[in-house]
Amino acid sequence: MTGSGGDRNGLAPHRRGLIAAALVLGLLLLSVVGLAVGSKPVPWATVMDALRAFDPDNPDHLLVVHLRLPRLLTGLLVGAALGAAGLLIQAVTGNALADPGILGVNAGASLAVVAALALFGQLAMGVQILAAMAGAFLAGLVVLGLAGAGGVRSSPTRIVLAGVAVSAVCLSFSQLVMVNSIDQVFDHYRNWVVGALEGRDLDVLRTTLPFVTVGLALAVYVTGHLDALGLGADMGTALGVHRHRILGLSLLAIVLLAGASTAAVGPIAFLGLIAPHLARALVGPNHRRLLRWSMLLAVFTLLLADVAGRLLAPPADLGAGLMVALIGGPFFVILARRDRLTDL
Repeated sequence: MTGSGGDRNGLAPHRRGLIAAALVLGLLLLSVVGLAVGSKPVPWATVMDALRAFDPDNPDHLLVVHLRLPRLLTGLLVGAALGAAGLLIQAVTGNALADPGILGVNAGASLAVVAALALFGQLAMGVQILAAMAGAFLAGLVVLGLAGAGGVRSSPTRIVLAGVAVSAVCLSFSQLVMVNSIDQVFDHYRNWVVGALEGRDLDVLRTTLPFVTVGLALAVYVTGHLDALGLGADMGTALGVHRHRILGLSLLAIVLLAGASTAAVGPIAFLGLIAPHLARALVGPNHRRLLRWSMLLAVFTLLLADVAGRLLAPPADLGAGLMVALIGGPFFVILARRDRLTDL
């Protein structure tokens, strides 16, 4: 329900403004906390000093600027990417329960990275990202093909089941490759597969940024046409929207966003599911608005998960992927039960 003057769906504009302001303030607070907390706490005053006047001889300054700041910036980038990718997947498949993880994109990217590690050893980040994007693209195509996605929208259950099947196959092959690989490959994969921002430095950020930037630019472009496509193929064509081109660019954006993010920090499931649903409840079905809110909510959720993972069991660092899964798993079950997806 909306208040007077609100949109037909979602909250009234003044309420959305208050929530947006709260989220931005929350992000600022989480950013400062993320720079201060960890296995070695750093006083907030020292954090501010490190950002204002970096001293390379101060170990706390080195910790903040060279380790925690790149971790924070990577979280902002990956959160925005996965929020946008989740929205696009839900839009182009007509499936409200879709996200890169559920549709097998993360599993495909993981298998490609594992295979590349086993074949070539330690990879440069650029090569790892390219491998992950190739795996994500192939897995997504297989899932959509198995589910019959195309001119007629397949049911949400068929797409989810196809995604589960492809993910299971990719996971099995990943384990098979790992069992027959050297210890160094296993150690690298073990640190990557949990989905964590820990240890991501400026090289990871610099390599991931161009792919995510292009993906987000494509997402901004296609969301301007998704509302028309949602009216149906014939109506979309009558409004001048080239359906196949928009769907192709959407798939490319999803691969760039999900593949680069997964390569950079490992698979983080459910984030692309949670953020668009929360955004839809707040702002309604307009895809331009949904994109902004999905990115904002995904960034907030990922940073919150990362900070919570450091605070729950110090000095251990629970991966952000694990914390997001603890939230996203029950969220998915609630959505599935609410929608009563029983059509097979």
